[in-house]
Amino acid sequence: MRTRGYPKDGHVQDPTRAEDAREHALLLNAALESIPYGFCVWGSDFRLVMWNRHWRELYGFPEKAVSRGVSLAEVVALSARLGNHPDVTPEAFLHGYTSELLANRGGARAKSRERLLHGRVIETAHVYAPGLGWVVTHEDVTEEIAADEIVQERKRRLEVQNLRFDAAVNNISQGLSMFDRTGRLVICNGPFAAIYGLPAEMVRPGTELEDILGHLFARGMYAEADQAEYMAWRRQVIASGSFAKTVHELDGRIILMQHHPMADGGWVSTHEDVTEQRENEARIRYLARHDALTGLPNRAQFLDAMGEAEKSLGRGHGFAVLCIDLDHFKAVNDTLGHAAGDRVLREVAGRLSSAVREGDLLARIGGDEFSLLMHEVDQPGDAATVAERIIEAMTPALLIDGHQALVGASVGIAMAPADGATTDVLLKNADLALYRAKMEARSAFRFFEPEMDAAMQKRRTIEAGLRQALERDEMRLVFQPLVGLAENRVTCFEALLRWELDGQIISPADFVPIAEETGLIVSIGEWVLRRACAVAAGWPEDVRVAVNLSPVQFKNRGLFDIVQSALAASGLSPRRLELEITESLLLAENDQTLETLHRLRAEGVRISMDDFGTGYSSLSYLRSFPFDKIKIDRSFMRDLSKTGGDLAIIKAVIGLGQSLGMSTTAEGVETQEQLDAVREQGCSEVQGFLFSPPLPEGAVAAFLSGQADEETLRAAS
Repeated sequence: MRTRGYPKDGHVQDPTRAEDAREHALLLNAALESIPYGFCVWGSDFRLVMWNRHWRELYGFPEKAVSRGVSLAEVVALSARLGNHPDVTPEAFLHGYTSELLANRGGARAKSRERLLHGRVIETAHVYAPGLGWVVTHEDVTEEIAADEIVQERKRRLEVQNLRFDAAVNNISQGLSMFDRTGRLVICNGPFAAIYGLPAEMVRPGTELEDILGHLFARGMYAEADQAEYMAWRRQVIASGSFAKTVHELDGRIILMQHHPMADGGWVSTHEDVTEQRENEARIRYLARHDALTGLPNRAQFLDAMGEAEKSLGRGHGFAVLCIDLDHFKAVNDTLGHAAGDRVLREVAGRLSSAVREGDLLARIGGDEFSLLMHEVDQPGDAATVAERIIEAMTPALLIDGHQALVGASVGIAMAPADGATTDVLLKNADLALYRAKMEARSAFRFFEPEMDAAMQKRRTIEAGLRQALERDEMRLVFQPLVGLAENRVTCFEALLRWELDGQIISPADFVPIAEETGLIVSIGEWVLRRACAVAAGWPEDVRVAVNLSPVQFKNRGLFDIVQSALAASGLSPRRLELEITESLLLAENDQTLETLHRLRAEGVRISMDDFGTGYSSLSYLRSFPFDKIKIDRSFMRDLSKTGGDLAIIKAVIGLGQSLGMSTTAEGVETQEQLDAVREQGCSEVQGFLFSPPLPEGAVAAFLSGQADEETLRAAS
C-alpha cells in the first residue's frame, strides 16, 4: 500500500516539505509491505485507513476490492462471500468483531483467533491508538497450531502409554524390576516389592542391586547357600549379558527369578512365587504314580519297579511277583454300595501293607486287584510265607457302616527267573496262578505251573470258537426226559446244549462259564430257547420242554420279548415251556429280574429253581418268588445210599415244596434204590440215566412211543 500527501485549503505546499512527505510515505509503505504478517488500521468510524499486501492476501481480497475509507461492514461481507468465517454469519461476525474492538480502547494489546476457508486459522492482535483507531495485525498460525496439536497429541499418547505401562507393570502377577548398566534400580512394580516384603526406601529409583540383595540375605534368602557364591554368580550373569534363571527360598516360599539382559547393559528381572505351582507339580507327580483312593503305588509305578527288577536278574538276584484279587468284593458293592466298597478298599490296603515285608512294593492295579513285588527272593517258601500272611490278614470281617463284610484274598505267585524273565511273562504267569487259586479254592494261594498256561490256551481256543459256533452251526440240543411219578410217564424234556469243536465234544462245564463271562451266552441262550420251542412244538400236548436261563440273560431288558417271540414263532403254548433259573440269579434281589419273572409267569410260562440247596439262602429265594418247581441238585442223590443226611435233606426239600404248592424234581437218579427213596418221600418228578440219557432231537419221538432201541440209547449216552 502506498501513502500519499494532500494539499490543504487549496494552497500549494512547500516543495521541499512535499518531497519530504513523499519520501516519508514511501518509507512507510516499504516498511508495511515488508513485515511478515498482515496489517491494517481501522479508524474510529470503522473505516479502513491503511493496510498491507499480506493482510489482503491472507483473506483473499482482490487488489481493487479494498480501498481507503471502505467500511468494516463491507470488508466483512466481502470476506464472507469469499468463504471466510464459515462457522458464523457475516452479521454475527461483524457484531462480535466491533464489540471486541470497542471493548479494547484502553491501550492494551488483545488477541483473538478466527477460522478462514480451508481450515486456516488467523490470529489477530489489535491495539487502540488514540486519534488513529485500531492497529490490527493478522498472522496465519495454521501450521503452528497443527504442530502444537501434534505435540499435544504426542504428549497425550505418551501419558496414555505411561498409564497403560504403569497399569500393566503393576497388575501382572510377576514381580518386575529394571536396573541400569551400573546396577541401580530404574523401575519396579508392586508385586516385586510385595514378594520380597521390601520397604519403600528399597524400591526407590537409584537403589543399588547389592543393597536390595543384602536386605534379602539378612531376611534369610538362600538360607542353605553361601551369599558370596550367589553374588559371584549374579555378577557373572550380569557381566555376560546372557539370560539366566534360578530358584531361591525365602520365608518358606519358593521364588523363581529370571534375568533378561538389555542392549544398553542394563537388565530386567522377573520374580514369581512358584510355591503353590511346585506343590501342585509335586502332587501331580505323586498322583501319576499313586492310586488316589488307597495311596498305594499304582500300575505305572509298579511296572517301572518291575523293569528295574528285571535288570537285577543279570546280577543273580531273583524276585517274586504276587497277583492279589479280593474274594466276594462284588457282593459288597452290590449290597452296600460303591461308597462302602471304596472304604473296604482303603481298609484292605492297610491290611495288605501290614502283611508285606518292608522294602517290597505293594500296588493297586485297578478295581479290587493288587500286586506285590518281592525283591531278592530265591526260595518259593519266602513268597508262600507272605502269601499266607496276606490271606490271614484278610480273614477277619471288615466293619463298614455297621455292616460286616467278609472279603477274602486269593493270591497267584510267579518266581523270577524260573517262571519268566520279563515283566509281561511274569505278570501273565502270576495271573494264571491267581485264576487257578480262585477256581479251586478262593482265599488260597497257588504258584504258577506250566500246565496252567496250557489250560489258559484251551480257554482262549474255546472263547474264539464260541464266537463263531452259531454261524458254523456247530451247536446242537439234546433232550433228557423227566418222568412224572404220579402220571408214570414222561411229562417234560430238559433241553441241554452240546458243542463239538474241531471234532471234539466240549463239556458245558467248560464252555458255559466262558460264554457267560464274555456275554456270548445272550445270543447262544436265545438260539437255545428258539430251537427248543420249535422242537417241542412237534411233541404231544401233554409234554413240556425245560430250558435253562443264565443270570447274564436277565441283564437283557428284552428277555421277555425274546421268550414271547420264540413261543409265537414256534406255536408252542406258554404252559408247555419251563424256564429253569439258579439261585445266583436272585442273589442281588434285582427288581428288574423279579419283574421279568412275574411277567413270564403271568403269561403261563412255568418257572423252576434249578440246583436247589447249593446256594446261600435258598429259603429266602423261595419267599421272594412263587416258583412252580424246585429241582433237587444231583449232588444230594449221589451219596444217598452212604449217609442218611442227604436223604433227610431231600425229605425236607420235598416237604417244603409240598407246603408251598411247588412240585419237586430229583436230578441224577441212576439206581432203583434212589428212585424208591425219592418216590417214598413224595417227589413229583425224577430225571436221570435210570430212565434215559439225553437224546438227540430225532430220537425223542421214538422214545415217547417206546420204540427207542438200546443202540440209540447207548449212542446218546
